[in-house]
Amino acid sequence: MDILLLYNYIISGALLLILANFLLNLYLFKDTASYHISDYTGISRPLVSILIPARNEEKNIGRCLRSLARQDYPNFEILVLNDNSTDKTAQVVKEISSKHNNINVIDGKPLPDGWLGKSFACFQLAKQAKGSYLLFTDADTLHFKSSVSSAMGAILANGLDAISVFARQITVTVHERMMVHFANYFLLSFMPFILIRHSKNPLFCTAIGQFLLFKKEVYEEIGGHEAIKKEILDDIHISKQVKRHGFKFMVFDGKNNFYCRMYKNLGEVIGGYSKVLSAVFDYNLILQSIVTITVFAVYLCPFAILPLSILYFGWPHMITNLLILQVLIITSLKIMQTIRFKNRFSDIFLFPLSVIYLLLISIHAMLRSKSAHGILWKGRSYDVRKEDDLKLVKDSKNRDTIQD
Repeated sequence: MDILLLYNYIISGALLLILANFLLNLYLFKDTASYHISDYTGISRPLVSILIPARNEEKNIGRCLRSLARQDYPNFEILVLNDNSTDKTAQVVKEISSKHNNINVIDGKPLPDGWLGKSFACFQLAKQAKGSYLLFTDADTLHFKSSVSSAMGAILANGLDAISVFARQITVTVHERMMVHFANYFLLSFMPFILIRHSKNPLFCTAIGQFLLFKKEVYEEIGGHEAIKKEILDDIHISKQVKRHGFKFMVFDGKNNFYCRMYKNLGEVIGGYSKVLSAVFDYNLILQSIVTITVFAVYLCPFAILPLSILYFGWPHMITNLLILQVLIITSLKIMQTIRFKNRFSDIFLFPLSVIYLLLISIHAMLRSKSAHGILWKGRSYDVRKEDDLKLVKDSKNRDTIQD
């Protein structure tokens, strides 16, 4: 019983620390909508190159381009790389570019050995960009007219060299809602945002490829996407490159500047997060297993054990009280996230289901990463059993591929 009591003290203490970090992160996660380039009357408006890798994106690219073409920022170009698409991506872009002289499409080259698809696409785009600032964004994003000007305001106001802006994630199916918002919950819980800004250690850094803005000279000095050409999580690794080279980086909340719907069904959710979970742990099954078990113990066990403690086990009141405290902290975090990001309140009560989704997808990711079939990413399968010798094993021609 003493061991069980000690265990619950440890879990409760850990959750209190997570709560403190979560609250600080909510404060530090500044909304880009509060910034605007017009606040800097004495500063010129440098050319911003908006760079969009697009592989089989005929369903999304038109809406994305139309939203970007309406930007209130006065000086930008848009380059779209058609990454060997087999659908009508190039045709859609050409139709829209005929109405806007600052939109151009580039035909992507075949994927060379040693590169991942998106990194190579971004590399090609950067080579063609003329801007002083490079903005990488995804084809499945939808931008408000102030998206670019707010991001430029944020990078100037804070004296930064690069930023990543997190979209408001649109979720429709229960599968999306259980996983997409859970990812943000974990980010706010465990990543100390104050160290992203003030620490030089690249360990304390994260990003999302839906919106990455660099000073061009910074992008070139860190080696661009060529420096991380074998990394599945290209967005996170390129942000770490920024910090390794001594530049200033920060993340921002873009929920009032642009939207994104990452996945549309269970298959896409499983494929997308399997890719992410495998790469986060560098394909180390032992490390991934330890973290998976820890997540189960911290975030699921209190919900399962509390009613048993009250109705069946008859444990001391102190243990029951600690379990109640754990459930209250976990639920409070979910409520705060729901309010901040305008998610569905009904999903608060489904939080244990989110944990189950994560655990099952983590197991799937571990099996897939050690399989000859490899990790699926945008219709391409990569053998990651030897990370230093990552190989393309399949290049699918299916149009309905998994979103980045």
